Amino acid sequence: MKRRVGPGRSRPLAEAGFVLPSAIFLLVILAALAAFLVTVSTTQSTTSTLDVQGARAHHAARAGLEWGLYQVMVPALPACAASTTLPAPIEGFTVIVNCTAYGPYTEGGQAVSLYRLESTARSPGALPGALGFVERQVSASVSR
Repeated sequence: MKRRVGPGRSRPLAEAGFVLPSAIFLLVILAALAAFLVTVSTTQSTTSTLDVQGARAHHAARAGLEWGLYQVMVPALPACAASTTLPAPIEGFTVIVNCTAYGPYTEGGQAVSLYRLESTARSPGALPGALGFVERQVSASVSR
């Protein structure tokens, strides 16, 4: 049994509809590729956002460390508080500065105290392990 397809051509009826399964297969492959690309794009966007947040947290921690160093180095101020949460967030991060004093030691006939400062900046609202949680810690040692 033959049917006419176009002017002057014919093909068997058994071959009719062969394009439909190929088109469905092609659509499934394209849909899978699109889903994969959306997943990769979303992951890249999230990673990029966390990278920027990490840099902001690092700078907030550095600012807290500089604040702590100022507190230690200015002679008119008390030397070192054990732990201080800065009253205002920096770049939206909570900053905690810990200070540990060692000494005084005598060096060259002068009393010298050593101080170890650690500054930690944490993203607000997120718990450790949660998506969007960022924390950076920097430290320094100084003598006075």
